[in-house]
Amino acid sequence: MSRHAFVFPGQGSQAEGMGSDLARESDGAARSYFGAADDILGFGLSRLCFEGTADELLDTSVTQPCVFVTGLAFATALRERGVTPEVVAGHSLGEYTALVSAGVLDWEDALRLVRLRGQLMARVNLRTPGGMAAVLGLPSTTVEDLCARTATSGRVEVANYNSALQTVVSGTAPGLEEFARAAMEAGAERVEPLRTGAPFHSSAMKDIEQEFGDRLDTVEFADPSVPVIANVHAGYVGSGTEARDLLRRQLSSPVQWHRTVELLRAEEVDALVEVGPGRVLTNLNRVTAPAIPAMAVGTVKQLDTAVQRLAPARV
Repeated sequence: MSRHAFVFPGQGSQAEGMGSDLARESDGAARSYFGAADDILGFGLSRLCFEGTADELLDTSVTQPCVFVTGLAFATALRERGVTPEVVAGHSLGEYTALVSAGVLDWEDALRLVRLRGQLMARVNLRTPGGMAAVLGLPSTTVEDLCARTATSGRVEVANYNSALQTVVSGTAPGLEEFARAAMEAGAERVEPLRTGAPFHSSAMKDIEQEFGDRLDTVEFADPSVPVIANVHAGYVGSGTEARDLLRRQLSSPVQWHRTVELLRAEEVDALVEVGPGRVLTNLNRVTAPAIPAMAVGTVKQLDTAVQRLAPARV
């Protein structure tokens, strides 16, 4: 039996025109999410997905719902064409799309949560400006040590464990500059600033945990109908109650993506399907699990290719 894993990208994967070809060419349920999201949120989210500039898409309060809706639309298009997941996971923001795909969250509730999450994170950045950077070529233990020693210019912390030799850090702008110099001196291949709007998955986000947690408590969480792997501990989500708690903790906890892909490899999935804009996860997945076919589905052309490869044969 096929064991496809759907994995959903987070912020930083946004792209100009995301979802526009699907909305133009699809006549199924996938297309309807964009217009419905406009009505639910009360602004032109679909215009920002289809026509927004790179600068507009840097606003985290906009980027997060745009990436979420695009991923959800392509996941629905895959299902409409007979491709379904046996397990799901999402990177940071993508965990919300994964939870919708697993029946844990209603998509409208998730959309509102994602919008609020982006707004609160943007507010943190106004108060404590910062950002994120990917460190390539150093083991995570070295990155952790460098973070501990970067204190004179501001706090820097590990935000994402993406692969054996790619770790993302969050911090203040001066702290990231000091960290980058130290990382290059320690032998990093490069330190690359990311297109994010705040120091996500760091202690800076502790300030919004209570407010966001209060909103989470008003939303219904069901038990997963499909296995979901969580960012916080790279293990399976056991219940809706646990899913709610993990989303609260996720704000200030590092994303354990490397361990997530290692678990998927151990579970012997036969395809890692990145569903949403970009191919950040596809590139990471090929590093950690090179023997498992990895593909991106963020355009209609990619959708058609994935369906040809993965959909069960029709007799």
